[in-house]
Amino acid sequence: MAEDTKTDQSEYRFEPYRPERSVKLPPCRANCPSGTAVRDWIAEIAQGPRDEAGRHGAYERAWRLLVQNNPFPATMGRICPHPCEDQCNRGEKDGAVAVNALERFLGDWAIEQGCSLPVEAPAYREESIGVIGAGPAGMSFAYQMCRLGYPVTVYERHPLPGGMLRYGVPEYRLPRRILDAELNRIFDLGVVLIAPVRIGVDIRIAELQSRHRALFLGLGAQHGRHLGIPGEQGEHVWSGVDFLERVNSGTSPSLGDHVIVVGGGNTAIDAARIARRTGASVTLLYRRRREDMPAIGQEVDAAVEEGVAIDFLTTPISLIHSDTGTLTGVRVQRLQVDGSDEHGRSKVKPLPGSARVLLASTLITAVSQEPDWTGCEALSKVPGMGPQGLLQVQDGPILTAGGDLTGLDLASHAIGQGRAAAEAVHAQLRGLVSGSSPPGDAARVQPDHYPVADRVRLPLTPVARRLADPRQESSGTIDEESFLREVSRCFSCGLCNGCSLCWMYCGGSGFIRLESSRPGHYFAFSTDECTGCGKCIELCPTGYVSEAS
Repeated sequence: MAEDTKTDQSEYRFEPYRPERSVKLPPCRANCPSGTAVRDWIAEIAQGPRDEAGRHGAYERAWRLLVQNNPFPATMGRICPHPCEDQCNRGEKDGAVAVNALERFLGDWAIEQGCSLPVEAPAYREESIGVIGAGPAGMSFAYQMCRLGYPVTVYERHPLPGGMLRYGVPEYRLPRRILDAELNRIFDLGVVLIAPVRIGVDIRIAELQSRHRALFLGLGAQHGRHLGIPGEQGEHVWSGVDFLERVNSGTSPSLGDHVIVVGGGNTAIDAARIARRTGASVTLLYRRRREDMPAIGQEVDAAVEEGVAIDFLTTPISLIHSDTGTLTGVRVQRLQVDGSDEHGRSKVKPLPGSARVLLASTLITAVSQEPDWTGCEALSKVPGMGPQGLLQVQDGPILTAGGDLTGLDLASHAIGQGRAAAEAVHAQLRGLVSGSSPPGDAARVQPDHYPVADRVRLPLTPVARRLADPRQESSGTIDEESFLREVSRCFSCGLCNGCSLCWMYCGGSGFIRLESSRPGHYFAFSTDECTGCGKCIELCPTGYVSEAS
């Protein structure tokens, strides 16, 4: 009997927990194309002082953290769909933290305050760096290389920098004063801009290769692809990128009364909304369903609000012109869903007997884009040039590329590629190990610990005002009160938020409150005083305290 009792007791003996405090990877950062430390810069404000002087100091610290990876916060706060929000742990509780609204507010604040971008290495480095293309990828690369101490020259074919941010994004989404302010901060660091310049005409690629120790190709994808249907080469037929470039350059073409736009991406939506602002009736044709559209959902909603009609499961099959060559109509075909492709989007096939004709004075096609290698044809044939390409050409400069040249994606992705390319080039020039990685373990949070708090909404401009003034922003920046309320909704996933639960419920004296604290750092921990009760692990709402592996 004694032996049995002893065995039973050994089966239920107390095994002490081993708490471990470690910063975890929040889903917002894991899902940010530019790799921005979203949680960290929000924590500077959410956990910082609320008096005016202290608050503004927290704003500046947060902004400096944000622009380490993204020098365009006011811009991205307006045009990025913020995939960081898609996986926010707050999403299922009461709505994801509105990172877009927060980033926009902080970006605008920094412009108003005249904040300068931080420089990482003031020491001058002798290797000259060249950048072809002043779009988001090229300017991100230029910024990162310049702040590391390299002399950087950017070559741009347009009169002004910005690439698709300037010539592809409508002013009602991105005011030029905002874009110019954020670009000028980069040039204030010492980046030199040569524009307009045509590579291969005004300057040969071989000369650039002789001038620079490294070249970054940020050519973009500014050639719109054709539909390949009869009549497409006639008058009043525009590609989406050409149309947007004309409008954003101040030379809007005459559209007439009936505009047809083809496509389901952001370029198509932008073109449709601009056309609607001319007073024309606008119909957008998309060959799949609404849920398959790659365009930002909020932009699609806004287009519908403004009177853009969308015909889903519809595709053009030919254009109709008058005897004088004027476009008069588009023959379209209804489609039907026929399963799904490898990406989960609808596969479609024609619906017999469903062809019809729509009135059309202008057709804008925005189905895809491709790079324009004019002047750089030799580089397009370099083996290995691709999305992750970093090449050492024999007896030549380091070559790397990013942005839409390597595949159509978000501007935030292009910014991330520019930063990653800069890290890789710097590492190769200095003989370092490239890149840095965020914490690998995902944060496990306890949403029930936090009270319900509604997500902030951007103030929308009334539709009538939007249509009356084509440059009027379609939404506004939140006010400071809303900003401070929204930052407090962040769970601070994977980082201590100072809730004090570990300290209050500790079975021993394992946690010691720090006299001088800062966001993420409120308590010291003593393993010698820990009793292994596990209460801190059980109660930690952010997942910062976890069981040691």
